[in-house]
Amino acid sequence: MSTSTEIMRTSAETTALGNPTLSWNRHDTRWMLGLFATAIGAGTLFLPIDAGRGGFWPLIVMAVLALPMTYLAHRGLCRFILSSSKPGSDITEVVQEHFGALAGKLITLLYFFTILPILLLYGVGMTNTVQSFMVHQIGMEPPPRILLSLALLLCLMGIIKLGEQMVVRVMGWLVYPFVLVMIGIGLYLAPEWNGAIMHQVPNAGQFSITLWLSIPVLVFSFNHSPVISRFVVAQEHRYGKEAESRVDAIEMRAAMMMTAVVMFFVFSCVFSLSPSELNAAKEQNISILSYLGNRFQNPLMAYLAPTVAFVAITKSFLGHYLGAREGLNGLIAQHLRGQGKAADSKVINRTSALFMFAAVWIAATLNPSILGMIESLCGPIIAMLLFIMPMYAIRKIPAMRKYAGQPSNVLVVFVGAVAISAIFYSLLSL
Repeated sequence: MSTSTEIMRTSAETTALGNPTLSWNRHDTRWMLGLFATAIGAGTLFLPIDAGRGGFWPLIVMAVLALPMTYLAHRGLCRFILSSSKPGSDITEVVQEHFGALAGKLITLLYFFTILPILLLYGVGMTNTVQSFMVHQIGMEPPPRILLSLALLLCLMGIIKLGEQMVVRVMGWLVYPFVLVMIGIGLYLAPEWNGAIMHQVPNAGQFSITLWLSIPVLVFSFNHSPVISRFVVAQEHRYGKEAESRVDAIEMRAAMMMTAVVMFFVFSCVFSLSPSELNAAKEQNISILSYLGNRFQNPLMAYLAPTVAFVAITKSFLGHYLGAREGLNGLIAQHLRGQGKAADSKVINRTSALFMFAAVWIAATLNPSILGMIESLCGPIIAMLLFIMPMYAIRKIPAMRKYAGQPSNVLVVFVGAVAISAIFYSLLSL
């Protein structure tokens, strides 16, 4: 069975669930939008820059890969969590069950290092967005980066200090207006579309390198793995033995929705700018919305685009901070318990907060390349957890052997390997 046939079959199952208990309902819609909202964030604002710099044809390949890559990889992680003999187990518990306590610690470590670099680049992106807004829209001299980044981080930590429920609430307020504005900007840019990108025809070497380095950014932009564990557990509680078919259906709809929205936004941005302008955006280390705000003289775009970029980065920062704190707290608690010491949650929280504050502040001050971090660090680490681990589990875990031999597994392993190999390209280019 081909990969496309598998996807079409799952899509058909999504719309042909005759059992009344499995008919589509509000619970499913809420989770579909939750998966969509988790994936669509600040990473989306850097994808057009990387996707369009190499010309039209690498962009077309990325558009073709986006849906199967996103759906199949996340489906694999869902199946891995569902493979537990204890329904309701989260990803850490499933890893410990199948691979042992040491592997559980390693996965927790990998999970933390999946999120921490993303948190760092959001600190950089937030500082650059505000700095660019001050220079181009307000016409004022921004304060030194070390002070500007400190002020912005203190504001965000103030929101976090109000508690996790407030952070989740603020994120909920920001998600859907951001998506609507993103679609609106894509439509607004349609009259500005030009054929500049069509004139750039890369040779085979340029095409390969462009696509190679774009895959990690694509992985990063569509990633919603941080919420997958909670998503699967929720479906197990609601649907029991029918959870797998329902997980597949919700994941398919979410992947189709995010692919349509993101790729429309990407194509609209790329067709309204030239490859040289996209390169300029990368050199300035700002998001596509900040660049569009500076590029177009329309007052609405000038003020709205950077504001939306700041909102998106803020939303993503808050969400990833919670995940990074959870991972770091788990690592510290495991270490203390291994030494026979008591794990005081308040002390651990303070230690985690101080460490992450210092790390983000240093990164925001030093201003490393955001796309460089995504290509060489964030995308490859996400690929290890999301693409490779579930495929390894299919070969090693008896409960997952029934998924062996599917052509889609080859695509998932291939894309994951390409994303991970970008680390070596960055090392070779030093």
